[in-house]
Amino acid sequence: MKGCAEKSKINELIRIFLVLMMMSFSFQVATAQEVEEQEVEEGESKTEYILHHIKDTHDWHFANIGHAHLTLPLPVILYSADRGLEIFSSNNFLDPETHEKVSHAGYTIDEHEHIVAEDPSRNVYDFSITKNVAMLFITVLVLIFIMFAVAKRYKNHPKAAPKGVASFFEPIIIFIRDEIAKPNIGPKYARFLPYLLTLFFFIWFGNLLGLLPGAANLTGNIAVTFVLAMITFLITNVNGNKEYWKHIFATPGVPKLLWLIIVPVEIIGIFTKPISLMVRLFVAITAGHIVILSLIGLAFIFNSYAMGVVSSVMVVFINIIEILVATIQAYVFTLFSSMYIGAAIAEHHHDEHHVDKALI
Repeated sequence: MKGCAEKSKINELIRIFLVLMMMSFSFQVATAQEVEEQEVEEGESKTEYILHHIKDTHDWHFANIGHAHLTLPLPVILYSADRGLEIFSSNNFLDPETHEKVSHAGYTIDEHEHIVAEDPSRNVYDFSITKNVAMLFITVLVLIFIMFAVAKRYKNHPKAAPKGVASFFEPIIIFIRDEIAKPNIGPKYARFLPYLLTLFFFIWFGNLLGLLPGAANLTGNIAVTFVLAMITFLITNVNGNKEYWKHIFATPGVPKLLWLIIVPVEIIGIFTKPISLMVRLFVAITAGHIVILSLIGLAFIFNSYAMGVVSSVMVVFINIIEILVATIQAYVFTLFSSMYIGAAIAEHHHDEHHVDKALI
């Protein structure tokens, strides 16, 4: 029975992997068609198209069907002191015939996808639902739906063996608890386990959903990784005990004269830790998207069917790696967060000195 259950789990993982690969391949085909049409219609360079694909926008462009653009307009929410709150569709910024950006109601979208007032003296606050914000909501809803389903399964059958979605996520949850939280945080791990689980699954779901055709580059947005890193930063330093702060501002075992060097280095280290978390996730996810789009563009740059075949094989291989990277980056972010938290709350006992004296 145990062997059958393990075989069932393996088959389930294989099915999920194949579905992700099919979606990634369809993304490759759809993106290749868009690159070609974009070049023919507008003469836009491949570099500009790649940057446009990975950055945040005020509308959600899925694909081109012939000369038709399949785009979902998103709500624009602006506030200014003279006009108050304004809400309208981002579709107003696009010309219906040429699909070029136009101004609307005294506002325009610049080359960085920022909405600015045409009158430079006006201050405007932008609270719009952009593509990445919409993707953030979708990721959160998927996360809530799946985790509530898992929790409901355990609530209704507390002593029964997990089945369905619960059987898939139980080993992951146990792994995070036993291999990440307990070894790095110690006896107080249970207090921080909900955060670590939320952190891992949010990043993991965001990474995987970002590989789907037409999806947004959520975890490749540095604003998102910045917020995640700041949450870890706040949890670490708010819960830091006196030994943690003593190690920073009065490092034990170091001559006081060297504190002039050590203390500034330790203070800088407080801020470089979250920065490294932020940059690592942002770079890894963004680089993956850029590599895939660049390989797709090779066929059109060289205008060769042979290069198209070679680039297609390479893109499929990179997609496989990206699926692994999506999981690895979620693991690394969670692991380092637990290590930082564990170092901040670790209790430093001095029993060793008493033992040494007793031996003497």
